[in-house]
This record gives sequence, structure tokens and C-alpha cells, in this order.
Amino acid sequence: MKINDILKPTFWKVVSVIIVTMGLFSTYYRFSRGLGLTTNLHDSVPWGLWIGFDFIGVGLAAAGFTIAATVHIFHIHKYEPLVRPAILTAFLGYLVVVCLLVVDLGRPENFWHPLVMWNIHSVMFEITWCLICYTTVLILEFAPVVLEKFKIKAPIKYLKIISIPVVIAGVIFSTLHQSSFGSLYLIVPGKLHPLWYSSLLPVHFYISCIAAGLSMIIFESFLIARAFTKEDGFHHTELKMDILSGASFAVLIALIAGFLLKIYDFIGNGKLPLLTVPSTETYFFYLEILIGTLVPIFLLSYKKLIEDKKWIYLTSICVISGLILNRLNVSITGLASSSGVNYFPSFDEINITMMLVVLAIFAFRLIAKNFDVFVSNESEHSVNENGTAKSKQIILSERYE
Repeated sequence: MKINDILKPTFWKVVSVIIVTMGLFSTYYRFSRGLGLTTNLHDSVPWGLWIGFDFIGVGLAAAGFTIAATVHIFHIHKYEPLVRPAILTAFLGYLVVVCLLVVDLGRPENFWHPLVMWNIHSVMFEITWCLICYTTVLILEFAPVVLEKFKIKAPIKYLKIISIPVVIAGVIFSTLHQSSFGSLYLIVPGKLHPLWYSSLLPVHFYISCIAAGLSMIIFESFLIARAFTKEDGFHHTELKMDILSGASFAVLIALIAGFLLKIYDFIGNGKLPLLTVPSTETYFFYLEILIGTLVPIFLLSYKKLIEDKKWIYLTSICVISGLILNRLNVSITGLASSSGVNYFPSFDEINITMMLVVLAIFAFRLIAKNFDVFVSNESEHSVNENGTAKSKQIILSERYE
């Protein structure tokens, strides 16, 4: 690959470079001047865009433990080609979350305090340790892909021996902190708007992240397949339509379960009259439910649509958008009226967030092209037996006609 091909400007390359450059300047400004001068956060609104995106990143990474458990614990090997993309997505998602948490800390140099100063009664303590432990699990789960690339066979055998305990640990850690993000808001019943506040919020966070995590895998699989094969299909990446249709059906089940849970909550707690109150919160709630729940349930209920790659791609966008709206509604919209302040992210908050998103997308694209991320069932079994797999040629840039 010639250096000229790598440096050859394209529209998205130029846009990405601009976003990353602005993000780096904003990051320097944030750490040199502090949160007060670079964000719109204050005592009334201590959590803003960055915390909202932490919830989004963790939610979209949920396919990591879902697919890993499906294949390695329940032995449904049909979905084996989705394991590596799911683990990679989860790992990059958690890296973005960790970066945003460090940026959001008022005293970032004290990030190590939870490791030695334990407060076992705090939900934040549990979330911190689960994030650390699950990120470690993701490193162990994705390590064989890297080792295969460089033909380092010996460690793969040991990783295979501990694979089941590692996957089980990953499911436990991820389940704990996925739901604990919802638990954070149980202590503010008088501040979070009743449309979103509920004692069932941890359960809702957990169910919604399963639907969104699987949708994220479908979404990125579609884009990667088109980019790598230059075709409108999945067959060259071994992501068969029956696999993605099965994942879409699981999304449908999770969406229905989440919707029924919300109906139960509204009826049981007498919140139905709130749906008729004209307010900004009500409109955002309707938008969240319409885009993220009702439209996907309607589309996925038709067998013809669930077997069509374009429709499941569109549905995945709806589900992902619904999770983004939900997490931002809980962390920002639902707290706006009680805080008495109209919060909107500052220029630097937006810059840093967009920079991390662009870097995560670039990292996924680079790793997916250079390592055996999208492999068939046969390739997976070959890896398990031989401890290695045929590696792809490293590509940093490629032109698609």
C-alpha cells in the first residue's frame, strides 16, 4: 500500500481530520483550563453530554456479552460469526466510555482512587469496578484475534482453557453495571421527570441495551459488508442473512419485553395522565418510543421484512436512535425542569465527544480490515483446533470503485 493512497484526501477523511483536530484542541483546553471554563456544567447540572454518551457507549456495547454468552455458554454456534465483531464493538465502546469518564472528572489525576479507596455502599463504586473488570474480560476475549495475526500460538491454548469462565465473568460484570446505570437515578425521584423515573429503571436499562447492542452489530455488519465486498450483501463476510435475521428476531423479543415493562410501570404507578400533558418532556418521550420501539416492532413483526437486509438495517438504525434518545432523555431532558437551567453542551463538550466517536469508527474499520474479525463458522472451528488462522493483508486505506 503506497503512502500516497493513505494520504489521498477524500471527503470523509477531511471531515474526520477536522473533527479530530478540533477535538484535540478542546481536550487540551479542558485539561488546562478546567471544567468550569470549557463546559456548560455547574452545580445545578453536574452531569451532561459526556455522562449521557457514557450510557450510550455502554448500551451499544451490550452485544459483547449477549453474543458471547449465546455462543460459548448456550452453545448456539449459528451465531459464531457475530462473536468477534461484537467483542470488538464492546471493547471500543468501553474505551470511549473510559476516555469520557476521565475527561469528565473534576480531578482526573485522582482517577485511581476507587481502586484503593473502597466505598462498598456506593453504586458508583460498583460501576467503576465492573467497568474495569469487564474491560479486562474484553481484552482476554479479543486477544486470540491479535495473537492469530502475528501467529503466536502458545497463549491461545491457555486462553481457550479459561474461555468459559471468562465469558461467564463478562456476563456477570456487564449485567451488573448495565443495570446499575439505571440505579444511579433511583436516588433522584424528585428531580428526574416521572416519564422516565421508575423503580424498574435498572431493568429497563438492561433490556434496552440488549436490543440496541444487537442492532449495533447488524448496523456495522451491513456497512462493513458493503465496504469490503462492494456489494449490497453479506455473503463475502460470512454474515449470512439467516444469522442477522435471527439477531433481529432477538431484538424484536427484547423490544416487546421492554415495551410491556413500560406499560406495566405506567399503569401500576398511575402515570398514564402524564402522556396527555403538553410539554417538552412529553414530546421527547413520544419521539423516543415511536422511533426506538413502535416502528422497529412493527417492521420486525413481518417475516418478509425481517428477512430483507435493507429493512433490518433500517430497523437497526431506529433501535440505536431510540437508545440514544432514551439515555439522553434520562441524563439531560428528564432533569432539565427540576434543575431550573436550560443545559446545552458547550462547543468543547461536543468537539471532544465527536472526536472520540470518529476515532472509534476509524479503529473499528482499521482492525476489521487488518485482522480476522469477520470469519465463518468453519474458520472459527479451525482456529479452535489449530490455534491460528489465515491472516489478512494489512490495509490502511483502500479505494472502492
